[in-house]
Amino acid sequence: MKKRFLICLSIIMITLLVGCSGNDKKEDKKTNEVKGNIGVIYTKAKLGGNSFNDVVQTGLKRAEKDLSITFTEVEPDTSSDQENAQETMASSGDFDLIIAVGQEQSDVVEKIAGKYPEQKFAMIDADLDLPNVASYVSKEEEASFLIGTLVALSADSVEGSNIFGFVGGVNNPLINKFLAGYESGVRYINKDNKVLADYVGGFQDPSTAKVITNTMEQKGAKVVYHAAGASGLGVFQSAKEQGILAVGVNTNQNSIDPDTIMASMLKKADESAYRCIKEVMEDDFQAGVHYLGLKENGVGYTVEDSNIETSQEIIDQVEKIKEQIISGEIIVPETLDEVSSFVNDNSYSK
Repeated sequence: MKKRFLICLSIIMITLLVGCSGNDKKEDKKTNEVKGNIGVIYTKAKLGGNSFNDVVQTGLKRAEKDLSITFTEVEPDTSSDQENAQETMASSGDFDLIIAVGQEQSDVVEKIAGKYPEQKFAMIDADLDLPNVASYVSKEEEASFLIGTLVALSADSVEGSNIFGFVGGVNNPLINKFLAGYESGVRYINKDNKVLADYVGGFQDPSTAKVITNTMEQKGAKVVYHAAGASGLGVFQSAKEQGILAVGVNTNQNSIDPDTIMASMLKKADESAYRCIKEVMEDDFQAGVHYLGLKENGVGYTVEDSNIETSQEIIDQVEKIKEQIISGEIIVPETLDEVSSFVNDNSYSK
């Protein structure tokens, strides 16, 4: 764990004071105006590289400014670090809300939340249903479907392209929601389109992601979408070197390489974090599982900050498809097993 957290942990254990602020500002005269104290434990992928954790942190910083809260943040190295942090925060009784990021923390939250039933927890990106836990689950498949339609509709400008790539961090149900939506979107536009998919085996291995992307380019992929955390930087590097296009994930990654990254899928975990903090501060804590898709503005996409031109005609087509998803006219598959039947039963028409 980082030194910053160890210092905060000592403060919690010895003096039971409010945790240190996430932005490491020194205590000043505004301290007595703090209305809430929030703890957050990130995934083991940590902060940096425009990651999912960074998106969550954006929501915390917004809450710090708007809602007069302070927050203690933990960047764990191991699952044991995550459990120790949750236990320490919950046992202190000093936190209005403890936020755990990622499905990887579900088992620990279930254990600690059961041990401390009066402590409020929030889970970002997990579907744990307990009376003192508010869980926020993104419909990654919906935004990934839009990415699939966007790249497929844009394929006419890429000569001879009907092959698209997907690089996942690991092969698990969450990452496969991205893939299921993406492949369904690509093939919704044209059933003959093909998606090549492979997995890095981790979220902090850009070298392997680069090798995978190189292989996909050799097999004909002209656009590669990643859901691989910091490993995705290898996708971008390969795409740049091979002269193909890439798609970012979770946050707007287009500015990382605007001449290579044509769009980014948005997973608005900052909104989830801000929402759960606001509800706690307003004494309106909503336990249970909350699903956030296009209708709830919990996911989306953007082409802003990219130098790759996407015509307004294509944007309009994607936006029309978005409205069809919101209305329920299109129900996007969330598992790979559902993709084939969806493609057989649905096809795009302007």
